[in-house]
Amino acid sequence: MSLIYIKRATMADIPAIMTIIGNAKALLKADGSPQWQDGYPDETAIQRDIMAQCSWLLMIDGQIAGTAAQVIADDPNYHEIAGAGWQNTTDPYATIHRIALSADFAGQHLSHFFFSNLISQAYQAGIRNFRIDTHDLNKRMQAIATSLGYQYRGIIHVAEPGDNARRAYELNLGVKPTNL
Repeated sequence: MSLIYIKRATMADIPAIMTIIGNAKALLKADGSPQWQDGYPDETAIQRDIMAQCSWLLMIDGQIAGTAAQVIADDPNYHEIAGAGWQNTTDPYATIHRIALSADFAGQHLSHFFFSNLISQAYQAGIRNFRIDTHDLNKRMQAIATSLGYQYRGIIHVAEPGDNARRAYELNLGVKPTNL
């Protein structure tokens, strides 16, 4: 069994992160998805995530196996949603963005470990509401989200040029406990 954990990314991790992002872009392109095909996410976006302390790495036996940003803040892209709408509109939420796994660890179902660790980290900080979005053609991310219990809530539009419609998902883990 491998040692699997998450840690915050540092500026020194950017080359490894960009390699993983580059491989993910190629995979999305091969799947026919236009998501991440316009230069985003670029190194500047990753640097901003690191400076904001929201860039996380999935570590396997000391090697970087994945990258993601988990933002605990209101996301303006989520203000307007077409469809059923958000189930929880009052509590703070965490959004997982820019998640990608290294091609060196493909086929090991590590996305579930990564999501589980990210959700646990935010849960420890008191967050019980989680959101994610993905392009309609990104069937891999849709399958991962629904397998983890995320519910499809509707379509949002992100602040990106081109085909910016995204399928939005939400996961609610119950009411926050009251002070004991």
